[in-house]
Amino acid sequence: MFARERQDAIVALVSQRGRVTVSELAENFHVTPDCIRKDLRRLDGEGMLRRVYGGATSIATAPEHDLRGRLSVRLEQKRAIALKAYEQIVDGETIFIDISTTTLALARLLAQSHRRCVVVSNGIDALQALCANEGLTVIGTGGNVNREFNGFLGAATLAMLEPISFDKAFFGALGIDLAQGSVSTFDMDDRLVKQTVMRNSAHRFLLADSSKFGVRGTHRYASPSDFDAVFMEREDPKLRGLAKAKGARLA
Repeated sequence: MFARERQDAIVALVSQRGRVTVSELAENFHVTPDCIRKDLRRLDGEGMLRRVYGGATSIATAPEHDLRGRLSVRLEQKRAIALKAYEQIVDGETIFIDISTTTLALARLLAQSHRRCVVVSNGIDALQALCANEGLTVIGTGGNVNREFNGFLGAATLAMLEPISFDKAFFGALGIDLAQGSVSTFDMDDRLVKQTVMRNSAHRFLLADSSKFGVRGTHRYASPSDFDAVFMEREDPKLRGLAKAKGARLA
């Protein structure tokens, strides 16, 4: 198969599946991963697909914005990330849990734990989970309810958060673009909440599975290097090298 024929077949496969990985393409077309990466770079440049970390997505495939659409996706990976983040929490601290399905996994772990701390969140799902643990002091921010997030955003939420100092804060993201040095969301009000909490927190942690890398949202709220650690679900030497070059600390 000639290179152009293989690239056309890759585009067709990505369009059909929505997302493919370098390893599965290399196996399908009996070529090396490096060969596939060159194909993807060319096709991305031609606007035929979108390169993401570890593979490619269809240009017609946009990240899922509605929180409810992501609640049942990559549950095992999210729990693995949440377990790492949970180890950072100490009794007596005041912490913030951001709105995301990965931070929701952390909230659920806390709900089943013996930790004794103050937990503030603007996520309705997280607040409902946390209230099951009587040892936690749970504070909801209030504000306008955003239905896509199933959480509180807006001016009232910012006013509630502005005077609070957090020992630690745990964030989610729509995407992490190491090349651009950006951690992003798709909503301006969500960006403002995240940035307010970032300023007020002694330690900041980002919880993101590997599918978030290479994805860029419309509203940048931080750089990877702004976090004390970025928690992923697995060890990835290549990604770790890229992240280190940008000042990010993967855990």
